[in-house]
Amino acid sequence: MTHTRALGALLLVLLLAVAGCGRPGSPPVKGPQPEDLPVFKVATGFRLPQSPTWERARKRGHLVVGVKEDQPYMGEKDPASGRYSGFDVEIAKMMSAALGFDPKTIEYKTIASANRETALQNGQIDYYVGTYTINDNRKKQVGFAGPYFMAGQSLLVRKDEKDIKGPDDLTGKKVCSAAGSTPYQRLQKEYPGAVLVAYDTYSVCVDNLLTYQVDAVSTDDSILLGYAAKVPEELKVVGEPFSEEPYGIGVPRSDNALRFALDDALEENEKNGNWKKAYEATLGLSGEPAPTPPAIDRYPAG
Repeated sequence: MTHTRALGALLLVLLLAVAGCGRPGSPPVKGPQPEDLPVFKVATGFRLPQSPTWERARKRGHLVVGVKEDQPYMGEKDPASGRYSGFDVEIAKMMSAALGFDPKTIEYKTIASANRETALQNGQIDYYVGTYTINDNRKKQVGFAGPYFMAGQSLLVRKDEKDIKGPDDLTGKKVCSAAGSTPYQRLQKEYPGAVLVAYDTYSVCVDNLLTYQVDAVSTDDSILLGYAAKVPEELKVVGEPFSEEPYGIGVPRSDNALRFALDDALEENEKNGNWKKAYEATLGLSGEPAPTPPAIDRYPAG
């Protein structure tokens, strides 16, 4: 029986990897299709000399953007082509065009959750778009444009799971989340009965869920919906979201000029319909309709 379960779990992991390759109705494994994505007009004559980050990018000739690579429909990298796709990637491209840089020239860097602040502080990236929750503690280390999306922490379980219906059912259960992430810290503080397991990426958490090594994966519903959509026969999202996670664009803390320019760009693209088009071509593939974007928080420089 143990051997059979292990073999079945291995097949599920393989299924997750190839989901969409021939099974009717499944999301495509390579994520959103290029022909469905919005086209962002590059701003001509744009200048932002007050921003040292923008000036470095101008001299370099392109922007360097931190992203995730393992979050279906949010930030995902196709291992075959190296192409990044997802709603966060579209936001990154949207911002690039607004700053006067052709989105095709973006240099993407995959940055784990625990390393985001360091990457911004050290100048490894110009800005970061990757399910990055704005909170007061992080504002002490980096700046945030936005928010551009409101998510909520939730739970992903196997389809045959009957005992876990919400966070109050996690006592004694093995729950996986990303090291250094807001969801992990919330579980640690508010649900001490849960047995926490941490990895650098959520894809490893999902692998562990499919192989019966953990009982649930917890992070933002936007991320979990993508994984569930990949293999709906094997995974499901349960319960109502138990937090509010405003996603922002991380920038170097002292570069207020860049932060405000990105706020302007987000506001404009929400008004002209690009934000909704980007959502529908990416995260909207999970079946969730486009929500109303959250109000942008133009907090004062400091």
